[in-house]
Amino acid sequence: MSGSGDSILLLGESGVGKTHYGAQLLRRLIKKDCRLRMNGQATNLEPFEAALESLSEGKAADHTATSIYVDSVWPVSQEDGTSGQLIWPEYGGEQIKSMIETRRVADAWCRRVQQADRWMLMIRLQQTQLGDDVLSRPLSDMRRAARENPAHQISDQARLIELLQMLIYVRGMSPTGVRPGSPQLAVLLTCWDELRFEGTPSEALQVRLPMFWAFLSATWPAPTVMGLSALGRPLTPHTSDSDYSSRGPEQFGFVVTPEGERSPDLTWPIHLLLDKQSQQEAD
Repeated sequence: MSGSGDSILLLGESGVGKTHYGAQLLRRLIKKDCRLRMNGQATNLEPFEAALESLSEGKAADHTATSIYVDSVWPVSQEDGTSGQLIWPEYGGEQIKSMIETRRVADAWCRRVQQADRWMLMIRLQQTQLGDDVLSRPLSDMRRAARENPAHQISDQARLIELLQMLIYVRGMSPTGVRPGSPQLAVLLTCWDELRFEGTPSEALQVRLPMFWAFLSATWPAPTVMGLSALGRPLTPHTSDSDYSSRGPEQFGFVVTPEGERSPDLTWPIHLLLDKQSQQEAD
């Protein structure tokens, strides 16, 4: 962990749970019983205030406005005593969707991509759909469907691959002084409690998005894949969960490690990402 600031490029479309994870992660840091803990006064917490209040009432947070992008700076320390600043973003997921659909990366996003050595991609597998191919559907059926519905829409696997390809290309255009090469990457499979999958997170990704997994494995030698349930159970924006409210949001939520084990330590994915980067820099 560096003292100047460890910026994580958080990538995720709408509905993957970025706001909920940010709010719950902030609570865990303040509680100081996880691998990472708050080590000073955090700045710019306004984007998370509404989410923190909603969760305290046992409600899901509202959707983040499309135009918002705010960096919050959290001074944190690890169990070994090392400390630094974690720069955590909050933004509307439509920005990622627009990036994929237009195949254009805005200047502000170019700077973020080039400056961050750690990328975290959040995917909600329940929202993804596999595109048809000759292995999953007879060719005659695909031709008939094409005539009936001429509009073409790329699969979610292709969208995710294109997103990472664009960002890797943008990173390759970095000016002198920015670390070259692929960044450290962690993939978080969100809303794991709703997935009901018995294997490891990487196995879930291979089963649901095999083409994306093949790309991921070919681009990153050892991709880190973890499961995440930031809330621990489904909540709604307008109906309060009294048990959730009375026990407190900090009692809920878990991650699933790459080995398939559950842990209430929501800072684990960040710790693992920072630790792998530190090992790479030492080498």
